[in-house]
Amino acid sequence: MYPSETKRFALLIDADNAQAKAIDAVLTEAARYGDTTSRRCYGDWTSQQLAPWKTVLNRHAIQPIQQFSYTTGKNATDSALIIDAMDLLYTGKFNGFFLVSSDSDFTKLATRIREAGLEVIGIGRRNTPEAFRAACNKFIFTETIMEDEISVAEELDLVSSDSKSSLAANTNIVEITKDSKKEQAVKKEAPTSDESLKKLIKDAIESASEEDGWANLGGVGSYIPRVDSSFDSRNYGFSKLGKLIMSLDYVKSESRMMENGHQNIYVQFQEPQAKRR
Repeated sequence: MYPSETKRFALLIDADNAQAKAIDAVLTEAARYGDTTSRRCYGDWTSQQLAPWKTVLNRHAIQPIQQFSYTTGKNATDSALIIDAMDLLYTGKFNGFFLVSSDSDFTKLATRIREAGLEVIGIGRRNTPEAFRAACNKFIFTETIMEDEISVAEELDLVSSDSKSSLAANTNIVEITKDSKKEQAVKKEAPTSDESLKKLIKDAIESASEEDGWANLGGVGSYIPRVDSSFDSRNYGFSKLGKLIMSLDYVKSESRMMENGHQNIYVQFQEPQAKRR
């Protein structure tokens, strides 16, 4: 492995089961985890169905890998991607892989890479089969990250259209817009009334809790992706897990000063009290 603090990832895209319009958001998301030193996209580039990809591949220096469809009904693209993934795995040059697809055929590949001790991050649509999502260390919905990209673009447009105002005023408007969008998303998802989320948070707190019943927020955050790889606080309208948990009426929180001088957030699950008649 290269002696570097920055993680190195291979980004492998199944063009048959991914959206070309999502790649900008995919690369932005991938940059949060490390450097994608290998970028490959697989498909039959003689097919007109993949025409929208050509501009995207050139713009982002993604290497197109040609794979002809030899037989109707057989996905040769998947096989090519899997073979290349194993070749890259054995080079020992990567800390992990991004698998961009909504195809459950990559479930075994994700499992094999994880068995080798590398990180697997899947990116695909919400309707991706659960088996593939669970096989990844983390699975990110393209709908979620594309919404983030749209929000940023709208905010930039807002700043540009108000060129007569001062930069400070524009910044305030952008912040208000962000808060408004988040509030709308929160109301739409209604996280407090989501029973599956409630159970997940409860189990996470109990798993990470100390003898007094309080759990360090960091421990809670480490537990959740091991149980639900597709969990993402942004699915509920919050940029961070801490902000989501703070909004839940069945979670108490407090800030504690540690011996090293840093403050840590601790949380505790509380059953809602029965309403009086």
